[in-house]
Amino acid sequence: MARDRKPSLTRTHPQFRSRAHLSAAAVAALTVGATTLALTEIPAAATSIAASATKGHDVSSHQKNVNWPSAKAKGATFAYVKATESTTYRNPYFSQQYDGARKAGIIRGAYHFALPDRSSGASQAAYFVAHGGDWKADGWTLPPALDIENNPYDKKHGCYGLSKTGMVNWIKAFSAEVNRETGRRPVIYTTTLWWKTCTGNNSSLASAHALWIARHESADAGSLPAGWSYWTFWQYDNSGSLPGDQNLFNGTVSQLRKFARGY
Repeated sequence: MARDRKPSLTRTHPQFRSRAHLSAAAVAALTVGATTLALTEIPAAATSIAASATKGHDVSSHQKNVNWPSAKAKGATFAYVKATESTTYRNPYFSQQYDGARKAGIIRGAYHFALPDRSSGASQAAYFVAHGGDWKADGWTLPPALDIENNPYDKKHGCYGLSKTGMVNWIKAFSAEVNRETGRRPVIYTTTLWWKTCTGNNSSLASAHALWIARHESADAGSLPAGWSYWTFWQYDNSGSLPGDQNLFNGTVSQLRKFARGY
């Protein structure tokens, strides 16, 4: 994700992910109109796919005041904006970013950066929904997203000191509270390696949650987290023509609007 605090280990620790371009094949395929594009022959194919796919990006306060008309002109169709972290942090640029994206005609949603060692999943979900993570079926609002990845504040405790079962239960509690308050299950942003390491590659969450996979190079090549047979969003690079991290949606703009409405 585009960080506005200390960078996470998924950005800085080679065990999880380097910030290079993709360098290995992914198992999913990207459907663009009637064409199915296998995510292979990377990095060359990544640029080709991004040029014709449903493009978007994610931002945080690191990007400050985003020029949304410019992002729209460069092909942005959607954006995820960081709203909160734990129960103590709110993105000071959230209103400019979230409302500005909508005014520019970009479908947008909010995400929460999880710190499971600080408080319960339910309490962080409630804080998130109260400070930007709400949802409505207007076709312009993506479902809330949970950013769950390696601990950026303690390199020795990448799983936040939780057991695999404890982590799964934390995510389930977060999801249940978001669903209770908004009527939507959150999208889950993660890496395959972190999911395997910290949840034991648990498959029980896949059926109810869309996957936002972060895959920048070969560390996660060849598989998705257990239970998911395809990704909904793919964060494939941390730099490009759009502010923040570069993302794709696995479908057309029309399908993206249906997804936003909850169809």
